[in-house]
Amino acid sequence: MRTVKLSAILGLCVYVLLINGCNSELQDLRIQNNTQQKLIDQLQAELAANTLQLEQMKKQLAAAQQTDSIEVESLRQQIAALEEDLAKKKELIASMQQRLLMGGAALPVELSTMLEDFAKQQPDMVEYDSSRGIVKFKSDLLFDKGSDTVAASAIEAVKSLSTILNSEQGRKFDVIIAGHTDDIPIQKPETRAKHPTNWHLSSHRSIAVLNVMASNGIEPKRMSVRGFSEFRPVAENKPSKGGNPQNRRVEIYIVAQGV
Repeated sequence: MRTVKLSAILGLCVYVLLINGCNSELQDLRIQNNTQQKLIDQLQAELAANTLQLEQMKKQLAAAQQTDSIEVESLRQQIAALEEDLAKKKELIASMQQRLLMGGAALPVELSTMLEDFAKQQPDMVEYDSSRGIVKFKSDLLFDKGSDTVAASAIEAVKSLSTILNSEQGRKFDVIIAGHTDDIPIQKPETRAKHPTNWHLSSHRSIAVLNVMASNGIEPKRMSVRGFSEFRPVAENKPSKGGNPQNRRVEIYIVAQGV
Protein backbone atom coordinates (compact mmCIF):
# COMPACT_ATOMS: atom_id res chain seq x y z
CA MET A 1 0.00 0.00 0.00
CA ARG A 2 1.47 3.28 -1.13
CA THR A 3 1.06 6.04 1.41
CA VAL A 4 2.21 9.63 1.59
CA LYS A 5 4.66 10.53 4.33
CA LEU A 6 2.82 13.45 5.89
CA SER A 7 5.91 14.78 7.59
CA ALA A 8 7.64 15.07 4.22
CA ILE A 9 4.68 16.93 2.75
CA LEU A 10 4.64 19.32 5.69
CA GLY A 11 8.35 19.88 5.23
CA LEU A 12 7.79 20.83 1.62
CA CYS A 13 5.19 23.34 2.74
CA VAL A 14 7.99 25.46 4.20
CA TYR A 15 8.99 26.36 0.67
CA VAL A 16 5.60 27.68 -0.25
CA LEU A 17 5.40 30.51 2.30
CA LEU A 18 3.29 33.25 0.77
CA ILE A 19 4.98 36.55 1.52
CA ASN A 20 3.33 40.00 1.70
CA GLY A 21 5.55 42.93 0.92
CA CYS A 22 8.41 41.33 -1.04
CA ASN A 23 9.65 42.55 -4.42
CA SER A 24 7.72 41.28 -7.45
CA GLU A 25 4.97 40.42 -4.99
CA LEU A 26 2.39 39.21 -7.50
CA GLN A 27 4.88 37.07 -9.41
CA ASP A 28 6.17 35.48 -6.21
CA LEU A 29 2.63 34.86 -5.04
CA ARG A 30 1.71 33.07 -8.28
CA ILE A 31 4.83 30.88 -8.15
CA GLN A 32 4.27 29.96 -4.50
CA ASN A 33 0.55 29.36 -5.03
CA ASN A 34 1.32 27.08 -7.97
CA THR A 35 3.85 25.13 -5.91
CA GLN A 36 1.42 24.62 -3.06
CA GLN A 37 -1.36 23.71 -5.48
CA LYS A 38 0.87 20.98 -6.96
CA LEU A 39 1.33 19.54 -3.48
CA ILE A 40 -2.43 19.60 -2.97
CA ASP A 41 -2.96 17.91 -6.34
CA GLN A 42 -0.43 15.22 -5.38
CA LEU A 43 -2.27 14.54 -2.13
CA GLN A 44 -5.63 14.46 -3.86
CA ALA A 45 -4.33 11.91 -6.38
CA GLU A 46 -3.08 9.77 -3.49
CA LEU A 47 -6.44 10.21 -1.77
CA ALA A 48 -8.34 9.00 -4.84
CA ALA A 49 -6.07 5.98 -5.26
CA ASN A 50 -6.34 5.07 -1.58
CA THR A 51 -10.14 5.50 -1.64
CA LEU A 52 -10.37 3.04 -4.52
CA GLN A 53 -8.08 0.65 -2.66
CA LEU A 54 -10.29 0.93 0.42
CA GLU A 55 -13.39 -0.01 -1.57
CA GLN A 56 -11.61 -3.05 -2.99
CA MET A 57 -10.42 -4.16 0.44
CA LYS A 58 -13.93 -3.83 1.86
CA LYS A 59 -15.20 -6.13 -0.89
CA GLN A 60 -12.43 -8.59 -0.06
CA LEU A 61 -13.42 -8.42 3.60
CA ALA A 62 -17.09 -9.12 2.78
CA ALA A 63 -16.10 -12.14 0.71
CA ALA A 64 -13.70 -13.39 3.39
CA GLN A 65 -16.38 -13.11 6.10
CA GLN A 66 -18.72 -15.34 4.12
CA THR A 67 -16.11 -18.13 3.96
CA ASP A 68 -14.72 -17.64 7.47
CA SER A 69 -11.33 -16.95 5.91
CA ILE A 70 -8.29 -16.50 8.15
CA GLU A 71 -7.68 -13.24 6.29
CA VAL A 72 -10.62 -11.50 7.99
CA GLU A 73 -8.72 -10.02 10.91
CA SER A 74 -5.77 -8.98 8.74
CA LEU A 75 -8.12 -7.25 6.29
CA ARG A 76 -9.89 -5.44 9.13
CA GLN A 77 -6.57 -4.11 10.43
CA GLN A 78 -5.49 -2.99 6.96
CA ILE A 79 -8.84 -1.26 6.39
CA ALA A 80 -8.62 0.54 9.74
CA ALA A 81 -5.08 1.73 8.97
CA LEU A 82 -6.12 2.88 5.50
CA GLU A 83 -9.17 4.74 6.83
CA GLU A 84 -6.95 6.53 9.36
CA ASP A 85 -4.50 7.47 6.61
CA LEU A 86 -7.33 8.78 4.44
CA ALA A 87 -8.66 10.92 7.29
CA LYS A 88 -5.23 12.45 7.82
CA LYS A 89 -4.86 13.20 4.11
CA LYS A 90 -8.26 14.88 3.99
CA GLU A 91 -7.37 17.01 7.02
CA LEU A 92 -4.03 18.00 5.51
CA ILE A 93 -5.59 18.88 2.15
CA ALA A 94 -8.20 21.06 3.88
CA SER A 95 -5.51 22.78 5.92
CA MET A 96 -3.31 23.47 2.89
CA GLN A 97 -6.25 24.78 0.88
CA GLN A 98 -7.15 27.14 3.73
CA ARG A 99 -3.56 28.40 3.88
CA LEU A 100 -3.66 28.97 0.14
CA LEU A 101 -6.76 31.13 0.55
CA MET A 102 -5.27 33.04 3.49
CA GLY A 103 -1.99 33.74 1.70
CA GLY A 104 0.26 32.11 4.28
CA ALA A 105 1.73 28.89 5.56
CA ALA A 106 3.01 27.61 8.86
CA LEU A 107 6.70 27.44 9.74
CA PRO A 108 8.38 24.20 10.85
CA VAL A 109 7.00 23.00 14.17
CA GLU A 110 10.15 23.54 16.26
CA LEU A 111 10.63 27.12 15.08
CA SER A 112 6.93 27.93 15.38
CA THR A 113 6.87 26.60 18.94
CA MET A 114 9.82 28.81 19.93
CA LEU A 115 8.08 31.85 18.44
CA GLU A 116 4.81 31.02 20.20
CA ASP A 117 6.64 30.75 23.52
CA PHE A 118 8.42 34.04 22.81
CA ALA A 119 5.09 35.82 22.17
CA LYS A 120 3.55 34.35 25.33
CA GLN A 121 6.38 35.82 27.39
CA GLN A 122 5.47 39.37 26.31
CA PRO A 123 1.76 39.29 25.44
CA ASP A 124 1.35 43.05 25.80
CA MET A 125 4.02 43.74 23.18
CA VAL A 126 4.13 40.82 20.77
CA GLU A 127 1.71 38.74 18.74
CA TYR A 128 2.64 35.70 16.66
CA ASP A 129 0.60 34.60 13.65
CA SER A 130 1.52 30.92 13.40
CA SER A 131 -0.47 30.42 10.19
CA ARG A 132 1.71 32.89 8.29
CA GLY A 133 4.99 33.02 10.19
CA ILE A 134 4.67 36.67 11.25
CA VAL A 135 5.84 38.25 14.51
CA LYS A 136 3.99 41.51 15.22
CA PHE A 137 5.32 44.20 17.56
CA LYS A 138 3.08 47.03 18.76
CA SER A 139 4.85 50.23 17.79
CA ASP A 140 3.49 52.14 20.79
CA LEU A 141 5.64 49.87 22.97
CA LEU A 142 8.58 49.67 20.59
CA PHE A 143 8.90 53.43 20.05
CA ASP A 144 7.95 56.70 21.66
CA LYS A 145 5.48 58.77 19.66
CA GLY A 146 7.09 60.11 16.47
CA SER A 147 10.40 58.41 17.26
CA ASP A 148 12.38 55.75 15.42
CA THR A 149 14.56 54.89 18.43
CA VAL A 150 13.72 51.47 19.80
CA ALA A 151 12.63 51.86 23.43
CA ALA A 152 14.97 50.42 26.05
CA SER A 153 12.08 48.35 27.40
CA ALA A 154 11.64 46.71 23.98
CA ILE A 155 15.27 46.00 23.09
CA GLU A 156 15.37 42.83 25.20
CA ALA A 157 12.38 41.46 23.30
CA VAL A 158 14.06 42.13 19.94
CA LYS A 159 17.23 40.50 21.29
CA SER A 160 15.26 37.41 22.32
CA LEU A 161 13.71 37.19 18.87
CA SER A 162 17.17 37.52 17.31
CA THR A 163 18.38 34.58 19.41
CA ILE A 164 15.53 32.45 18.05
CA LEU A 165 16.25 33.51 14.48
CA ASN A 166 19.91 32.60 14.97
CA SER A 167 19.04 29.14 16.27
CA GLU A 168 19.63 26.04 14.17
CA GLN A 169 16.01 26.15 13.03
CA GLY A 170 15.76 29.92 12.62
CA ARG A 171 18.91 30.65 10.64
CA LYS A 172 17.53 28.70 7.68
CA PHE A 173 15.18 31.63 7.06
CA ASP A 174 15.44 35.26 6.01
CA VAL A 175 13.64 38.19 7.63
CA ILE A 176 11.53 41.02 6.20
CA ILE A 177 10.83 43.86 8.62
CA ALA A 178 7.76 45.94 7.74
CA GLY A 179 6.75 49.16 9.48
CA HIS A 180 3.17 50.52 9.60
CA THR A 181 1.62 53.70 10.98
CA ASP A 182 -1.89 54.98 11.57
CA ASP A 183 -3.28 57.85 9.48
CA ILE A 184 -2.34 60.70 11.82
CA PRO A 185 -0.03 63.05 9.85
CA ILE A 186 3.38 64.04 11.19
CA GLN A 187 2.74 67.42 12.85
CA LYS A 188 5.58 68.51 15.09
CA PRO A 189 8.22 70.46 13.12
CA GLU A 190 11.07 68.71 14.93
CA THR A 191 9.58 65.33 14.04
CA ARG A 192 8.91 66.33 10.42
CA ALA A 193 12.53 67.38 10.10
CA LYS A 194 13.56 63.74 10.59
CA HIS A 195 10.44 61.95 9.33
CA PRO A 196 8.68 64.20 6.78
CA THR A 197 5.81 61.73 6.26
CA ASN A 198 4.42 58.50 7.64
CA TRP A 199 6.23 56.77 4.78
CA HIS A 200 9.50 57.93 6.27
CA LEU A 201 8.50 57.09 9.84
CA SER A 202 7.39 53.53 8.99
CA SER A 203 10.57 52.90 6.98
CA HIS A 204 12.85 54.44 9.61
CA ARG A 205 11.27 52.31 12.32
CA SER A 206 11.86 49.18 10.26
CA ILE A 207 15.51 50.15 9.85
CA ALA A 208 15.81 50.78 13.60
CA VAL A 209 14.57 47.25 14.36
CA LEU A 210 16.91 45.88 11.69
CA ASN A 211 19.85 47.64 13.35
CA VAL A 212 19.03 46.10 16.74
CA MET A 213 18.76 42.67 15.15
CA ALA A 214 22.02 43.15 13.25
CA SER A 215 23.78 44.18 16.46
CA ASN A 216 22.55 40.90 17.95
CA GLY A 217 24.00 38.64 15.33
CA ILE A 218 21.48 38.48 12.49
CA GLU A 219 23.47 38.61 9.25
CA PRO A 220 22.60 41.71 7.19
CA LYS A 221 22.21 39.59 4.05
CA ARG A 222 19.28 37.83 5.72
CA MET A 223 17.31 41.03 6.32
CA SER A 224 15.35 43.60 4.33
CA VAL A 225 12.95 46.40 5.29
CA ARG A 226 9.68 47.82 4.07
CA GLY A 227 7.63 50.86 5.05
CA PHE A 228 3.88 50.80 4.38
CA SER A 229 2.93 54.08 6.06
CA GLU A 230 -0.82 54.14 6.82
CA PHE A 231 -1.92 52.16 3.80
CA ARG A 232 -2.22 48.63 5.18
CA PRO A 233 -4.34 49.11 8.31
CA VAL A 234 -5.51 46.09 10.30
CA ALA A 235 -8.34 48.09 11.90
CA GLU A 236 -10.40 51.13 10.98
CA ASN A 237 -8.84 54.46 11.89
CA LYS A 238 -10.94 57.08 13.66
CA PRO A 239 -12.61 59.72 11.46
CA SER A 240 -10.73 62.88 10.46
CA LYS A 241 -7.23 61.40 10.77
CA GLY A 242 -7.93 60.12 14.25
CA GLY A 243 -5.65 57.09 14.00
CA ASN A 244 -5.82 53.71 15.73
CA PRO A 245 -3.11 52.17 17.93
CA GLN A 246 -3.65 48.76 16.30
CA ASN A 247 -2.33 50.12 13.02
CA ARG A 248 0.92 51.35 14.56
CA ARG A 249 2.99 48.20 14.37
CA VAL A 250 6.14 46.52 13.09
CA GLU A 251 5.72 43.12 11.46
CA ILE A 252 8.57 40.65 11.01
CA TYR A 253 8.04 38.12 8.23
CA ILE A 254 10.09 34.93 8.50
CA VAL A 255 10.58 33.77 4.93
CA ALA A 256 12.45 31.24 2.83
CA GLN A 257 16.04 32.21 2.04
CA GLY A 258 16.58 34.30 -1.06
CA VAL A 259 13.05 35.70 -1.29
